[in-house]
Amino acid sequence: MISVFENRAPKVFFILGFLICFSLISVRVVGQVSPAVFACDATKDRKVVHYGFCNASLGRDARVADLVRRLTLQEKILNIVNGAGNISRLGIPKYEWWSEALHGVSNVGPGTNFSSLVPGATSFPQVILTAASFNTSLFEAIGKVVSTEARAMYNVGLAGLTFWSPNVNIFRDPRWGRGQETPGEDPLLSSKYGSSYVKGLQQTDDNADPSRLKVAACCKHYTAYDLDNWKGVDRYHFNAVVTQQDMDDTFDPPFKSCVIDGNVASVMCSYNQVNGKPTCADPHLLAGVIRGQWKLNGYIVSDCDSVEVFFDDQHYTKTPEQAAAKAILAGLDLNCGSFLGQHTAAAVKKGLLKESDIDNAITNNFATLMRLGFFDGDPRKQPYGKLGPKDVCTAENQELARDAARQGIVLLKNTAGSLPLSSAAIKTLAVIGPNANVTKTMIGNYEGIPCKYTTPLQGLTASVATKYLPGCSNVTCGNAQVKEAKKLAATADATVLVMGIDQSLERESFDRVDLRLPGQQPLLIKEVAKVAKGPVILVIMSGGGFDISFAKHNDKVTSILWVGYPGEAGGAAIADVIFGYYNPSGRLPMTWYPQSYLDKVPMTNMNMRPDPPKGYPGRTYRFYTGETIYSFGHGLSYSKFSHKIVKAPQTVSIPLDDDHVCRHSLDCNSVEAVEQLCKKSVTFDIHLRVQNKARHGGSHSVLLFVTPPSVHNSPRKHLIGFEKISLKGKSGTLMRFKVDVCKDLSVVDELGRRKIALGQYVLHVGNFKHTLSLRI
Repeated sequence: MISVFENRAPKVFFILGFLICFSLISVRVVGQVSPAVFACDATKDRKVVHYGFCNASLGRDARVADLVRRLTLQEKILNIVNGAGNISRLGIPKYEWWSEALHGVSNVGPGTNFSSLVPGATSFPQVILTAASFNTSLFEAIGKVVSTEARAMYNVGLAGLTFWSPNVNIFRDPRWGRGQETPGEDPLLSSKYGSSYVKGLQQTDDNADPSRLKVAACCKHYTAYDLDNWKGVDRYHFNAVVTQQDMDDTFDPPFKSCVIDGNVASVMCSYNQVNGKPTCADPHLLAGVIRGQWKLNGYIVSDCDSVEVFFDDQHYTKTPEQAAAKAILAGLDLNCGSFLGQHTAAAVKKGLLKESDIDNAITNNFATLMRLGFFDGDPRKQPYGKLGPKDVCTAENQELARDAARQGIVLLKNTAGSLPLSSAAIKTLAVIGPNANVTKTMIGNYEGIPCKYTTPLQGLTASVATKYLPGCSNVTCGNAQVKEAKKLAATADATVLVMGIDQSLERESFDRVDLRLPGQQPLLIKEVAKVAKGPVILVIMSGGGFDISFAKHNDKVTSILWVGYPGEAGGAAIADVIFGYYNPSGRLPMTWYPQSYLDKVPMTNMNMRPDPPKGYPGRTYRFYTGETIYSFGHGLSYSKFSHKIVKAPQTVSIPLDDDHVCRHSLDCNSVEAVEQLCKKSVTFDIHLRVQNKARHGGSHSVLLFVTPPSVHNSPRKHLIGFEKISLKGKSGTLMRFKVDVCKDLSVVDELGRRKIALGQYVLHVGNFKHTLSLRI
């Protein structure tokens, strides 16, 4: 392309203009090196040393109370919106609460920017692929790197300290455009991911003050939010009708774990209504559950403009002042958006709110900033003050991004002798497909600017000579290059087809309506497979699953890999797996359904459990009764692992008080998992022998499932434990799972109460099963 400048002036003027522009940009960036935004800066105003809220030696509650007492009503209202205004008379600057760090520091929110000083940050795989690793230590390690890079950027004025991540919604429906952002469909995996990632983000290296925060995380979007825009139904108007049973055993556990196990600093309420009430205006959900039952130590924030949404779009209140009052009285502390800033003062004037209600909200907000050191003066003199640009995009951080992608990649199919390929034996490799040489596609949504990219083509070319053909102009693949692709595959020693979709077909505000690969992608795959000289490896890049039964059952498609959106180093990780430098160990975190599933299940039906008379098959591996393309937890390896339970009880007894009704009745099929019973902590150990029978060493995720007795519409089976181990070839190990009867074996009854079912349980590990009886 010819530059406009070159058309209009001699090249010398173009170069001169460029240098002048570069100089101006450099000056602007140098100005940005200005320090982080913080309060209580005694170098600017000596008066701050006399304020109690600036005195770090006082208790945090006393400091917050001192600050709140000093504020006028209007100053308080400035601090219940994401773009908090400055209070110059007290030395408090503007602060932007909205930053994102879903899988790396992102510039999606206004609180974070990149510049020539920090041009990018480490971009890890999209969450759905990281979850496929089933590795809690990896989840936490990624969080630690992201928070280090975030602090480094904060220190040079490029980021805030409050990050609205992770997304722990359940991936209930395969069509959901945001399923890619989540840890999948299982409540335990989502809970472990959420609490582990939060710990990585928040926990400081110095445990002297455990309430101190490195950065503040936020678990979102509470609750039963998993529809964006499907066939004209959008998240702004959708009322999720959810049973109490499904709420307590499916939708809420990840949020509960975030708060109780992860000690998360924030929870975000969602756009949708649940059973007729907007989540951001529901006092039961916010003040009752999050802050009351779970004891949130932090603030509750709305999804962006969701208070305005329940007034303007859902017409939940008659006036904007009523909407503001409803939200704050329900327990909302911070509004992403400007609605509360515009209407809260009028709500107080009309008597709908008391000023003390606003005090409660800003107390939670300021307490969070206190925990972050925002009111402790110059951050350069605080524990993370020495972090800076040198700590972003380090070699170690980028290697972790590559390793995270390797650990998550799932080998769905592998005909004997197909993978891994030998780099010595392959003289030419055909690389075909619309996702074969992509960059931004690999990082999914809520992305930042990566340190660098390694595309699949670049990764493969680093090992062998390649010949590349896009095959389609984009993922919609309206007109495939079938003839050219067949010619290329017919002469190559092996063919890698990199297919799938991108953000044009699944994203926030856009749900899918089809589970088939788009356009002529299936035609291209089938025609190439017919004529290919060597193995055909199909690589699917996507967040959600597909009905690829045509490829699964095609003997000429010798191997299939799902690689999610694998992050900045995705291409290198794909090559590592294909050439056997890394033994694949990922497991699917969600079910892959057939296309026919869509005919039976409208996306708007929130019920998890099947309804046979109506032909409704249920959702997720825990309840779904139909056929699958690939099931939750599926994933192959180049090794062969065996599992055997070497020690487990045949019978487990529950101690009940003498006057318990079930001690004198034969009709009890369950007992309540109440506090008195669970305090007795009934636990037992399961000892497993895991053996790697192949020569290949590798990692392996051991998944422990249980099928409970068939009472209270209990799950068909559910995950109760998982652990990632590493085994050398021809070696084995003993491992142990500790099972807590109340926590791991209980089910939720129809009224939302935790029950321990009596009777026969079946434990599953791989293909091995063990039966035990639970009795009084």
